[in-house]
Formats: sequence, structure tokens, C-alpha cells
Amino acid sequence: MQLSHALVLSALFMLCAAQLHAQGPEAPAPQVSVPVLDHAIAKGDLLSSGDFTTQDVAETAARGLPRARDIIGMEAARALPAGAMVRSSDVIRPQLVRRGEPVTIALRDGGLSITAQGKALSGGAAGDFVRVVSLATNHTLDGVVEGTGAVRVSAQ
Repeated sequence: MQLSHALVLSALFMLCAAQLHAQGPEAPAPQVSVPVLDHAIAKGDLLSSGDFTTQDVAETAARGLPRARDIIGMEAARALPAGAMVRSSDVIRPQLVRRGEPVTIALRDGGLSITAQGKALSGGAAGDFVRVVSLATNHTLDGVVEGTGAVRVSAQ
């Protein structure tokens, strides 16, 4: 009984192999032109249109890639090698405040405006919440990134 079972499996295997051989070689995968990095990019560098060239790759390899116009102006989240296809996870919004760097802390309430110097305890892009410490009072505050090195805090 076991011998006949083995013969059936063997015959099935031969039939499948013959069908695959009869179909011939697989057709080449469709190619698409995608942007790739022209040169290596360091972590923290902003991407510009001059950083890219185009390369033909298999359509399946290009699935899920962002369009070049969507990543131009973004910041590299890590070092990226030349020839790399840039994925969404490789870039972040430009960081306007970086951890450990000096910031201007602004409090605005009605017609009152107070500014103080501080230090960023976390980094962030425009509109992100960050923690800062006032150098004058040594108090930790939460604020919103308004611009390069500028954080707005609210009256408590």
C-alpha cells in the first residue's frame, strides 16, 4: 500500500514539473522608472530635487514608494546610501528644534508678550509639542514649535 502511495506522489510530481516546463520561461517583470539617490545623504540633511536621479526597477520593488515631490524638503531620518530608493520611513518632517540646542521661549497672552532663553529637552518639527527648560528659572515647560529655535508656551 505504501509503495502505491509513493508511486502516485511521484507521478503527480512529474506531471507538475512537465506542466511548468511546457509553459516556458517566466515573462520579465514590468519595469517602472523610480527616483533613487544620486549620492549618499547624511542623517539630518534636507532632500532636494538635485539629490535624485531615475532608475528602472521591477514594478513590485517600487510598490509603496512615495512620489519624489512628497519627499523633497523632508529630512533624512538616517544615513541613506547612494542608489537607495527613499521610503516614507527614511524621512521625517524638518526638525526646527533639536534636543540640547538653545531656543527662544515665547509666552503671548492678549497684548502681553514675554520671551526667555531656554534649552530644548526634545526635538520637533513645526506644530510638534516639545519640552524646554527656561535658563532664567530652571523650570521645565511644555510648548509648541513655532519656527527654527522658537517655542511658544501657554499661560498656566
